[in-house]
Amino acid sequence: MNTGDTAFMLIATALVMFMTPGLALFYGGLVRSKNVLATIMQSFLCLGIVSLIWVVYGYSLAFGPDVGNVIGNLDFVFLNNVSWETGAGRTIPDILFCAFQLMFAIITPALITGAFAERMKFPAYLLFVAAWVSLVYFPVCHWVWGGGWLADLGALDFAGGTVIHINSGAAALVCAIVIGRRRGYGRDAIHPNNLPMTVLGAAILWIGWFGFNAGSALTAGPIAALALMTTQLAAGVGALGWVLAEWKIQGRPTTLGAASGAVAGLVAITPGCGFVTPVWAVVIGGVAGVLCYLGIILKTRIGYDDALDVVAVHGLGGLWGALATGVFASVGAKGLLYGNPHQLTVQAIGAGAAIVYSVVVTFVILKVIDAIVGLRVDSEGEQQGLDVVEHSEVGYSI
Repeated sequence: MNTGDTAFMLIATALVMFMTPGLALFYGGLVRSKNVLATIMQSFLCLGIVSLIWVVYGYSLAFGPDVGNVIGNLDFVFLNNVSWETGAGRTIPDILFCAFQLMFAIITPALITGAFAERMKFPAYLLFVAAWVSLVYFPVCHWVWGGGWLADLGALDFAGGTVIHINSGAAALVCAIVIGRRRGYGRDAIHPNNLPMTVLGAAILWIGWFGFNAGSALTAGPIAALALMTTQLAAGVGALGWVLAEWKIQGRPTTLGAASGAVAGLVAITPGCGFVTPVWAVVIGGVAGVLCYLGIILKTRIGYDDALDVVAVHGLGGLWGALATGVFASVGAKGLLYGNPHQLTVQAIGAGAAIVYSVVVTFVILKVIDAIVGLRVDSEGEQQGLDVVEHSEVGYSI
């Protein structure tokens, strides 16, 4: 036990928790005013749904003793055998590690909600979050961080590129396709209702990401410091890369582009933030800004309606980050440029496995929920907006 590490991780845990309300504001500003509260609610309520599941069985499935290299056992149900006084192989209490990992489990399904914003029924949303975190997040988390088969293979994921971003991005693509386009998509004007809210949300995400990435070192030491610095660099250069790309392609740099580019850089550096040097963080963030912007252009040409661009930013950005870690890693592990080409192969296997598993299970979950309660609000409800139809409230009184 180390009191300095414990104090550091208490702060990091609070910062990661703060990211989910930040995401709520980021998403809430991007939708139309008639859906602002429903969209915020879909992120915010993950704090309750996932917390409850985590205590009952989630932590045990994700981090319990390994069963067959695919899932944890039930030793930790209701947090039995999770101590608040000792740390098993760590310098922080077990309960603090549990709390820190809970914040990651909370934000991951919240990310997916951006793909089906403005059109999913509230009962369907509740069932989806509970089922997806149980059947997709916990197993993939165990594979990578809980002692599962990807951990044995040597996959590098410092803070969640595969577990969180690739995983949620793949699920978001399935959601967007299965649920279908918003009515009027591609024909009617669909504009953000409050871009300053979105920029505020992006700023909160940026701040929280220091806890997200640096906290994943689990100690207040040099690797945490490295992760903090690489996180800052990738985010800043990601914002710059996105703005320059859209300026070149569409003739105008935008505030939304700057905010989105920062998030893209944060996503891309997440898997490698503690494994790469600051110079490579600049490269990873800059490429992410351009690549994720091009992903949005590709989405428009293909025609699927990922309302808030989860696939382009988190899916594509996370995939780039995971592969880039296999190329540029030099701290604590070696990548392609440092004499270990096998690491890139391992990173590709991990990313591919997460994509395939998430796509298949998410599809099944959606089909079952559609059969039980239906996925979408009806045409009239979508026209009126989810705030009124689903929650009997409005975000703005004017």
